[in-house]
Formats: sequence, C-alpha cells, structure tokens
Amino acid sequence: QLELMESGGGSVQSGGSLRLSCVASGDTYTNYCIGWFRQAPGKGREGVAILNTDGTTAYKDSVKGRFTISQDNAKNTLYLQMNNLKPEDTAVYYCAAESFFPKCIKMQTTVILGASASAPDFSVWGQGTQVTVSS
Repeated sequence: QLELMESGGGSVQSGGSLRLSCVASGDTYTNYCIGWFRQAPGKGREGVAILNTDGTTAYKDSVKGRFTISQDNAKNTLYLQMNNLKPEDTAVYYCAAESFFPKCIKMQTTVILGASASAPDFSVWGQGTQVTVSS
C-alpha cells in the first residue's frame, strides 16, 4: 500500500525558494497521478500542481512560472520547487496520489481551478509540511 511523506518545508522571506519532497513507500508512483495541495489557516485544501501519469503537468494560476512539479523515479520521490515565494503561499503543503483514472481527472480539474479538496477525494495523502513566507 502506497504511503507518502513530505519534507522540505520551512520559513523563508518573500522572494525566497524552497523545494518540497514527497517520498513514496510501499509502492511506486507508477500508474498514479500525483499532486501537491496546500491549506492555509481557515481555508480549504486547494490544488497547486499535478503530474499526470503521461508526464503532463498542470498548475494553479497563481503559482504558474514560480512553482515546478517534478519526479525522480529512481528515488520514488515527487518534488515541488517553489521560487519567488510570496506571503500568500504560506500554508501546510500536502502531496496526494491517485490510481483511479476518473479521480485523476478530478485532481487535474481541482488544480487548474484552484478548487478545494478533502481527504476522501483522493486515495493517498501525506502528513503535510509547513511553509511560512514572511514579508
């Protein structure tokens, strides 16, 4: 059974960079769409970026050009490179994985629209890592 664990969060000043990692165990990312979500205090868990099974990616509008999602298959690790961070990027960041194709469509839609997701929406979630950006 796939399990996910995020790391790499921290505190940075506006304009800084962080790289988040999401290591998979118990299975590989093969045949899973995988994405990054974030939840700020008092807000829903919104989609940020997705890496589809065919290698295509999609991003929430507000992070386009600043965030990059990528994968290292040899390390079974998903990354989110975050550059030019802004205070509004402050949130707990979660990675999620889904193997059921219709739910992958839902994950992509959630990311593109910047819509909110809840835990039951997708099969596997990590525990989250805090990102704090100060002005």
